Amino acid sequence: MAENVPDADATVIARLRAAGTVLLGKLNMSEYASGDAFRYPYGRPRNPWDTGRNPGTSSSGSGAATAAFLCATSLGEDTGGSIRGPAAFCGLVGIRPTFGRVSRHGVFGASWSMDTVGPISRTVTDCANTLEAIAGHDPNDPQTWDVPVPNYSAALDGNIDGLKVGLVTERVHTDANDPEVRDAVIKAAGVLAGLGAEVSEVSVPLIVNSSEISYGIIGSDAAMLNWDIISTERLEELDHNNQVRLLMGSIVPAKVYQKATRLRDVLRRQILAALGQVDVLVMPASSVPATLIPQSAGLGTKADVLAGFKGRRGFTAPFNLANLPALSINCGFTSSGLPIGLQIAGRAFDETTLFRAAYAYEQSTDWGERRPAGV
Repeated sequence: MAENVPDADATVIARLRAAGTVLLGKLNMSEYASGDAFRYPYGRPRNPWDTGRNPGTSSSGSGAATAAFLCATSLGEDTGGSIRGPAAFCGLVGIRPTFGRVSRHGVFGASWSMDTVGPISRTVTDCANTLEAIAGHDPNDPQTWDVPVPNYSAALDGNIDGLKVGLVTERVHTDANDPEVRDAVIKAAGVLAGLGAEVSEVSVPLIVNSSEISYGIIGSDAAMLNWDIISTERLEELDHNNQVRLLMGSIVPAKVYQKATRLRDVLRRQILAALGQVDVLVMPASSVPATLIPQSAGLGTKADVLAGFKGRRGFTAPFNLANLPALSINCGFTSSGLPIGLQIAGRAFDETTLFRAAYAYEQSTDWGERRPAGV
């Protein structure tokens, strides 16, 4: 892709220009937005809070640049959590909008049924304003919905009195969580309750298998989208980890893909049932804070891969699979000074309620006022 120069802007870029945005340039990311990579042709992105750690995979540069105050706001792409992951790891606000809310025209794909573009920002207001600028129906993307785009910032009044908040039991009370992450999320729910929200626990049983379901679909989808590379000698030009992922995805049996698709539907119905009881769902955006940068290529042993299913993707993927909006906002720091992400998810096309809840929380805490050392 080194010589690839598009003939036209992606729709989201054209809309940012039309809104008067000053575009500073492109940002570094994992190769093909594929997750953990080892080789970065333009240099490895690093987390401003600890440069020995990951700023979040896929939309890595977006998280790093925004947290380091190199830009006012940025765009990310979220197929399995790659907006909310960098937002959580870098102490930012990032939203994965409803599938079909934002055009993907001009976006390099990974999974046709889950790819979504959204903003990564330092404040809820910046995030809301950025989404408002890029959202809306696009005739160049037949999967966008022709529904009105709300004035998101007008809803940011700090009032969440009576808002029903569901704390997802399986993703809060689990050994998969770092204890500091679990405690911070529970405290954040308490802050929402103190602001007038009605907090209760809800159950989404299949949510614990989100990683497995998402891998069964995304791996195969990505392999088919990149078949022209897999089927030629150009595969060896890719990062080692990417080669392994694409080859694995290319041999996923049809029955596995079919089962994953059916389980996806069951999970979606369980999440919608939970949202029939409450207005928003709350849980960690990642079970752990920013991870250390790997020192060698490779995905590890089978045990490592299985352990990875309990990591960040298992917390963000549910809402990609359900095609619902989900937002991450900083809700504190670990004892070693790493940000922790609170995830707020809601009903289709109801990003307004997510912004309202996040803004009320943001205005009641001082987490967003902290800066990485030297910034």
